[in-house]
Amino acid sequence: MKLSEDHIEKRLAERKASGTYRTLKPESTLVDFCSNDYLGFARSSALRDNIQQELNNLPLALNGSTGSRLLSGNLTYTEDLEQQIAAFHNNEAGLMFNSGYDANVGLFSSLPQRGDTIIADELIHASIIDGARLSYANRYTFRHNDLESLEGKLKQAKGICYVVIESVYSMDGDTPPIVEILELTEKYNAYLIVDEAHAVGLYKQGLICALGLEDRIFARIITFGKALGCHGAIVVGSNLLRNYLINFARSFIYTTAASIHQIASIKMAYELLQQSDEVIARLADNISLFQQNIKHNAAYPLLKSDSAIQCLLLNSNEKAKQMATHLQNAGLDVRAILSPTVPVGTERIRICLHAYNTVGEIFLLTNTINEVLNAE
Repeated sequence: MKLSEDHIEKRLAERKASGTYRTLKPESTLVDFCSNDYLGFARSSALRDNIQQELNNLPLALNGSTGSRLLSGNLTYTEDLEQQIAAFHNNEAGLMFNSGYDANVGLFSSLPQRGDTIIADELIHASIIDGARLSYANRYTFRHNDLESLEGKLKQAKGICYVVIESVYSMDGDTPPIVEILELTEKYNAYLIVDEAHAVGLYKQGLICALGLEDRIFARIITFGKALGCHGAIVVGSNLLRNYLINFARSFIYTTAASIHQIASIKMAYELLQQSDEVIARLADNISLFQQNIKHNAAYPLLKSDSAIQCLLLNSNEKAKQMATHLQNAGLDVRAILSPTVPVGTERIRICLHAYNTVGEIFLLTNTINEVLNAE
């Protein structure tokens, strides 16, 4: 026991010495520019009331789900909702998981087999990386949004090949050349899988639907913990894929099902989303306002992004932490993103804009950043 604790203590000391030690922070009273609650659903009193009303209208239900969905935890209510969500995203079927992490781990650990190939953008979600590591497939990454790099990996692929990208990248906020990537995958008979975690809400049904590409995408991962303000995720695709995941995705098979409260929350969030065109337009206006008022600085560039995620590169952990401190002292909740979460030299502040941020709050944000950078 002592030997193990010495090892733990040493590892933590190393992380503290490198300036990358992580700690949990309680909820903040600062102006929110860091959460993924892009449309304000997580704080919506209307959504809260709708969830409670939905629960009141249901037959008396258990507080917990009592088991996995393959045992006692499955509900007709859940299966009906899966079908409704799949239809909303213009797909044949869907299977819900308890989190986006569970969905990606379940999909990528079970679908590719020994002798197959997974090719992922180098900035893909950590959950996809972890799922791919659990498979027996060959694994490659290609340079971020780089078609030439992707094609080089496609030429090396063996067996069934799965290419995976995000439609909006979580740490850069940018969008890949989806149509061109899709054309490449089709050229090499590979299947394209798209994680839409940060696109749903911003593009209502997601970017793939906005581009009209649903019929050409093998599978999509839709998460409920960002713009939808709830928790959980769904993999949408064919009925065949749904049945496969029920039989082989370990993070679905061997976990307790979500409670009725979680499922009802997701259902009500989707109903609210269908009525939220004005809120989505307000988010787009806030993104434009931020971009118009932030001043260009060659030494500390703002990454190109049309999404709610705007990132200012500060190029070191120390500078990223200093900028975050300046903003927090001004009453703004902006967090530094440090290496190793992002590659060394790309440390940054990650700003999340929301439909509920006011014009005054956005001006305070941009003015504070501009003042700090001008003083450099």
